[in-house]
Amino acid sequence: MAKILMYSTAVCPYCVRAEKLLHLKGFTDIEKIRVDLQPELRIAMMEKTGQRTVPQIYINDEHIGGYSDLASLDHAGELDQLLAQ
Repeated sequence: MAKILMYSTAVCPYCVRAEKLLHLKGFTDIEKIRVDLQPELRIAMMEKTGQRTVPQIYINDEHIGGYSDLASLDHAGELDQLLAQ
């Protein structure tokens, strides 16, 4: 199974959507890093991804981007391939 890591916050609607999409794909074991609880992790996320917003999603250590990037991969039929690796 794919390893999924998601930087998120408690009140982010796009984080909820990303998690819901991944659950629909059968992935419930998502490692979440809550940047609202640990601000230093948001700084690390920004340095790592170049992005300030959440969610920031990694699948098998590959940076996917945010929810819209995840949804675009799904619509293009590429998300299932990534998750199968």
